[in-house]
Amino acid sequence: MSQTIRNAKMMIRQVRVTPIAFRDPPLLNASGIHEPWALRSIIEVETADGRIGIAETYGDQPMLKVLEQARTLLADLTPFDLTVMEERVRKNILSTGGGAGVQIELAPGSHTNKNADKVISALEVAMLDLQGQILGLPVCDLLGGAVRKAVPYSAYLFYKYATHVNNPYPADAWGEALTPTQIVKQAQSMIAQYGFKSIKLKGGVMLPAQEIAAIKALRQAFPTLPLRLDPNANWSLETSIAAAKELDDLLEYYEDPTPGQIGMAELSRHCEAPLATNMVVTTMEEFKRNASTHAVSILLSDHHYWGGLRATVSLARMCEVFGMGMSMHSNSHLGISLMAMTHVAAVIPGLTYACDTHYPWQEEDVIKGDRVRFEDGAVPVPTTPGLGVEIDYVKLAVLHQQYLECGIRNRDDLGQMRKYDPDFQGSSPRF
Repeated sequence: MSQTIRNAKMMIRQVRVTPIAFRDPPLLNASGIHEPWALRSIIEVETADGRIGIAETYGDQPMLKVLEQARTLLADLTPFDLTVMEERVRKNILSTGGGAGVQIELAPGSHTNKNADKVISALEVAMLDLQGQILGLPVCDLLGGAVRKAVPYSAYLFYKYATHVNNPYPADAWGEALTPTQIVKQAQSMIAQYGFKSIKLKGGVMLPAQEIAAIKALRQAFPTLPLRLDPNANWSLETSIAAAKELDDLLEYYEDPTPGQIGMAELSRHCEAPLATNMVVTTMEEFKRNASTHAVSILLSDHHYWGGLRATVSLARMCEVFGMGMSMHSNSHLGISLMAMTHVAAVIPGLTYACDTHYPWQEEDVIKGDRVRFEDGAVPVPTTPGLGVEIDYVKLAVLHQQYLECGIRNRDDLGQMRKYDPDFQGSSPRF
């Protein structure tokens, strides 16, 4: 097998990066509102014999720049040279502090100090897809083997407007969701379509009392389903403590209500519901600090900025050692990303909570055939070689053309919100 793997046909010949844009609804969050177009990058790693491994990652301008720098780093490697690939990326891809405005806190993946991890993740997924094709195995088998046949996901609810400003395309079928009644209706529709068994509300948008009222309305409408609330660090510590008294008996977990690990640690002393995060533990240094502060007990991982699928498996082991629960964070993504999440989630025994996904909000995709299928709120784990999905190049061309024409090159929820409300200040925290 070794000779087969290492022969000239298995050598990586080229890496292609295609930026795309797809329609994104007017979803509200702590920093503002989603722009009409979400940006992603589609990565193709091709071997000398014509096999193509694929991945999906962020599509903002800084990410495209580092992906371009990384394109030549796979020369003289095979898809099995993951360690060498990682060493080369860490040596050659500059990671710096800081990032773009208020998006740093809301979207950890926008941190430029995660550049190397983001590139490693993208290349690793494509290389694992190739490994699976060569060996005739699904990616989950390469990560240790699936412990579940399907991966559960959660209904991800958003406050939203009915249409984008200036109506760049026809309104979606979801409609407006600004009141508790409308949020319940959104949940009923999403659960009817996808069968989700738990519910998450993206908060930090309305007054805390309104969001608490929405959680109470959801509990009344869905008496047995686990509920989660994520104010995206847009509540002060005082507000978060006061809200905990009303939310403790309602929530499966309380996600990032207040900024910073110190603030979350103090909050943990005043609430009974477990605290979860994808904001205050995003590096191993922060993980180590959390072991002392006990700020959060549930980690929402994300292979895109934690360094890939293998790093996520290692992170799960760390969570097990420190007695933490685990789930997965999501951003606006398409089917390739969803399948990568599904493969790694399938192999983690301690994945104790359903994963997040924005997928129901996305109407377009780049994969062949139908969109990814959910069964009773879960995605069946693929048993076919590699990721189990392939690129539809007609769809890819359409979404690339949308990227060229949309004019967006960096996510700016704050700037988009100021088109509706010029005085909007964004996350501070506001409440």
